[in-house]
Amino acid sequence: MAGDASGARAIHFSVTRAERVSALVLVNTFAHYVREDDYPWGNTPDRVDKVVASYREHWGREDWELMESIAPSRFGDHRFRAWLARSERFSVGPDVVADLVRANMRQDVRSLLTSISVPTLVLHREGNRFIQLGAGRYLAEHIPNAKFVLLPGGDHLFFVGDTDTLVDEIEEFLTGARSGTEGDVLTMTVLFTDTVSSTEHQARVGPREWSRLTDRHDAMVRSALARHRGHEVKMTGDGFLVTFDATGRALNCATDILAEAKDMGLDLRAGVHTGEVEVRGDDIAGLAVTIAKRVCDLAGTGQLLVSETVRSNMVGAGIEFKDQGGYDLKGVPGSWRLFSVEP
Repeated sequence: MAGDASGARAIHFSVTRAERVSALVLVNTFAHYVREDDYPWGNTPDRVDKVVASYREHWGREDWELMESIAPSRFGDHRFRAWLARSERFSVGPDVVADLVRANMRQDVRSLLTSISVPTLVLHREGNRFIQLGAGRYLAEHIPNAKFVLLPGGDHLFFVGDTDTLVDEIEEFLTGARSGTEGDVLTMTVLFTDTVSSTEHQARVGPREWSRLTDRHDAMVRSALARHRGHEVKMTGDGFLVTFDATGRALNCATDILAEAKDMGLDLRAGVHTGEVEVRGDDIAGLAVTIAKRVCDLAGTGQLLVSETVRSNMVGAGIEFKDQGGYDLKGVPGSWRLFSVEP
């Protein structure tokens, strides 16, 4: 993949070293930067001089107005501008970068485009003010069998703006499929379990006894899951991530796990939430999973803590809940009322 001024070099390499290139992806780039009579997509020579002078004067400064052209969606983000300016200062000095910019803008690989023989994808953001859209279309029109995709947004920097769409297009072009597309979304009840103070417990009983204890714990949890028809997604260090298609079974399973762990001499805690979950292969993702994990983290030793959603789903089920008050869950919008399940 090549973008900006590196596109011309990638084009040159793909022609002169075609045996070493299997595909070419060009993002927000050009074949030529200077405007000609037969090429209206570049800048005039005097404009090129002004751009080069701007690089020399403002390189590495947060107040550089050029940032509004190369990353308009982040121009108001002062932390991003500070990071980008700092990155520039750590790369090369202003005089060096100005000379590089002038050399890059003088590149002209238009005559090589028809000689490109590898599959080529040309991506260009429709609102790009730094490299005109016509320059991207010119590439696609003159490279044999090139695929052109117009991306939304106006950011010139490929890593700014809607990067998901950009990556999806590249992945599909290179592999024929998009793994980043949204998976199946299902409503599930999510249970997290966790061993409390596991490190301290391990230090107290020793590694051999701890290994035996954790083996018993894992077997006990899986037995409870089998009884209550829970689906083990994965182990999470000292606990389990489990899904259920019924909230009541999740609560009964969690209660059994906590009680049996106590009989074994282990202190566990558990958290349950019900919501939409995105299924990605053997794993799950989504805000509902995050909420269930946050709820579990707030539970006390031997406690089963649930969200308001879970309590609402179980109205009339004969399960007693105790209001634990409102909480801010890290990374989750709003305040959440949590409830403990009383034995």
